[in-house]
Amino acid sequence: MSQQFDLIVIGGGSGGLACARRAAQHGARAVVIESHRLGGTCVNVGCIPKKIMWNAASLAEGMEDARGYGFDVEVRGHDWGLLKRHRDAYVLKLNGIYQRNLEQSKVALVRGRAQFESAQRVRVADQVLEAPHIVIATGGRPLLPDLPGAALGITSDGFFELETRPQRVAVVGTGYVAAELCGVLHALGSQTTVFARRDRILREFDAMLGEALVEEMRTSGIEVINEAVPAALEQGGDLTLRLQDGRHFAGFNCVLWAIGRGPNLAGLDVARAGVALDPSGAVITDLYQNTNIAGVYAIGDVTGREALTPVAIAAGRRLSDRLFGGQPDRHLDYQWIPTVVFSHPPIGTVGLSEAQARSRFGADVKVFTSDFVPLYHALTARRPRVRIKLITSGIEQRIVGCHVIGLGADELLQGFAVALRMGATKQDFDDTVAIHPTVAEELVTLK
Repeated sequence: MSQQFDLIVIGGGSGGLACARRAAQHGARAVVIESHRLGGTCVNVGCIPKKIMWNAASLAEGMEDARGYGFDVEVRGHDWGLLKRHRDAYVLKLNGIYQRNLEQSKVALVRGRAQFESAQRVRVADQVLEAPHIVIATGGRPLLPDLPGAALGITSDGFFELETRPQRVAVVGTGYVAAELCGVLHALGSQTTVFARRDRILREFDAMLGEALVEEMRTSGIEVINEAVPAALEQGGDLTLRLQDGRHFAGFNCVLWAIGRGPNLAGLDVARAGVALDPSGAVITDLYQNTNIAGVYAIGDVTGREALTPVAIAAGRRLSDRLFGGQPDRHLDYQWIPTVVFSHPPIGTVGLSEAQARSRFGADVKVFTSDFVPLYHALTARRPRVRIKLITSGIEQRIVGCHVIGLGADELLQGFAVALRMGATKQDFDDTVAIHPTVAEELVTLK
């Protein structure tokens, strides 16, 4: 005998939970299926614990900076184990909050691994659930390279399991995870080397951001090795990373693979529902989160589009608004999505890169930049810079890209992202009175 619902959501991450709760608010009978801890990647091995580690690393930098302001600071070490225990306890608290939220929203929770039996029917162990609407929200998973000895390294999941801080670390990768975790490890005392496959990191972002970050990383003492394509990882006491060009680097206590993430569809058997996947294995969806099969949808990282927690949440809520809230045209606009990289220093970016803008608008593009040491660092031994780039197009100089790296970039970007979404022009920025002295004022005083 099967259980009947209006909506089945497979995956209890941020997107899936938001989708189910919004459906319940509209009166739908919804169920979430999850085999692990509620909250998905973001809560358990992503945004939340990552930001806590970033905060710890920022405090380490702040204690160094305090000397320039006259404080006699003596740092007697850092207790990684204590930090981990406090961080893990907070995450566990969040798991409980998510479960209570489901209960308060009257959303059912089924624990276990789901498997499609048809486009309207899934099985979880000995339970069978049916619904006219099924959402795939199973998220992503970190990838390991296919090379000898890869299992000797860890992924971002393994980073959050570390009981002690490794003394010497290799971070292999060029994206968000590599940029963020190498900064945390270095600031908390690890000797850190980053291996990039090509000539820079953060290649999907505006070139200024990756170039500036590498400069700041090297200045701070992080070693960056370019054109480094791994061939094998070997262990002989410590770890040795061998590259395809014959170079090898030895003496690491830990090698962290940060080479990307893939869709998490293991065991779901989407083929039985007829759901189409792209060459990377991600679920193919349209702007309304529809798959190729009527009544089956996908949101979040499993779609391979904009792997960001707020994107998954927004897509999930809009999908339920459309299906159950009487809003047939409701969907997520994937343009103007802001994002932050919690590197050291942080990065905030929204809109087109300069290369993308020139490809789309040609000679109509005008770029405004600024490069300076912020006032905070006027008295510190560390001198990280702030770099800003505004990209405009057309006679009206509508702003189509905003990119910032440096102190405060993570917090200032949200408001500017609203402005870009509303169609702000360079003149609008110029006509806005600056708040002085701040980093953000540079965005409205560029010439």
